[in-house]
Amino acid sequence: MTLDRAVFIFAGFVVLTSVALAHYFSPWWLLLAVFAGLNMIQAAFTGFCPAAIVFKKLGVKPGPAFR
Repeated sequence: MTLDRAVFIFAGFVVLTSVALAHYFSPWWLLLAVFAGLNMIQAAFTGFCPAAIVFKKLGVKPGPAFR
């Protein structure tokens, strides 16, 4: 698994978890999905992604998007 795929899987997991928590508990959990979306947008423009940094330190090999 490459770093790119790990980041995409993590982002998808965060968004789906946010939607499930909003459905079952409180709509305020949708703010987590908003945060994840804003982070993906800023990462596309700046190349800075905190999740990519963490996964890289965990030893996940880099892919074409995050080096």
